[in-house]
Amino acid sequence: MKKEEKRSRKRNRGKKVQKKSCPSNISDLDQSSASKNAISKTKKSSSFLDKMKARLSGGHFRMLNEKLYTCSGDEALNYFKENPELFNVYHAGYQEQMLHWPEQPVNVITKWLKDHSPSLIVADFGCGDARLARSVKNKVWSLDLVANDPSVIACDMSNTPLESSSVDVAVFCLSLMGIDYPSFLQEARRVLKPRGWLLIAEVKSRLDPTTGGADTNKFLKAICELGFTIESKDFSNKMFVLFYLKKKEKTNSVEKEINWPELKPCIYKRR
Repeated sequence: MKKEEKRSRKRNRGKKVQKKSCPSNISDLDQSSASKNAISKTKKSSSFLDKMKARLSGGHFRMLNEKLYTCSGDEALNYFKENPELFNVYHAGYQEQMLHWPEQPVNVITKWLKDHSPSLIVADFGCGDARLARSVKNKVWSLDLVANDPSVIACDMSNTPLESSSVDVAVFCLSLMGIDYPSFLQEARRVLKPRGWLLIAEVKSRLDPTTGGADTNKFLKAICELGFTIESKDFSNKMFVLFYLKKKEKTNSVEKEINWPELKPCIYKRR
């Protein structure tokens, strides 16, 4: 009997120990579950905030983009002088848009320059982050409305500090923005040497009459009347067109009136 009582006591002790340990395990599970839920909520909250920031940033970019297309170069320069921080907002949005393009025009222009002499002096009108200058061995004058880099010259694209007939290549890579874009091309003609190159990359829809864009032939005709000849045209890309022109050896001293077509603003869609 005594042996059975001892065995019974041992069994009861074991049961008591088990009973005590159960609530502890459940508590641990509850804490672990609560911790996981908290982390999940934090991630969801962070993800939501990131999405909201992206939307706000995208909205600012579209607003700034539309402004640049619908004001003059001088107005744009003064606007960014008063609000220099918005220049970074614009270019961050621009880079985000470029990520969705299968090919970027600056890369095509970079390759073109690398296929030509590195001694050619380049003027990059509307250079942005001065990527072109960093990608080639050529001397590149990087010009834009704000100078966030020491190598960039802040100026109106129609009134640069470059000397007349001082550069071999003038580049406009998606930068013919503004209602006075012809004045930018006139400035390019001034700074280019005779037989100097003019390279223009433009969003395809801006030169598509079927979608409200300008007629390509009228656009090129106006540039030729300014004093250039067409060397080649590239329509192979889905998103942009490329024109390669040369400044004439001699230009008319008497300025004649040129009928410039209106280039519609390039409005990016919400993504």
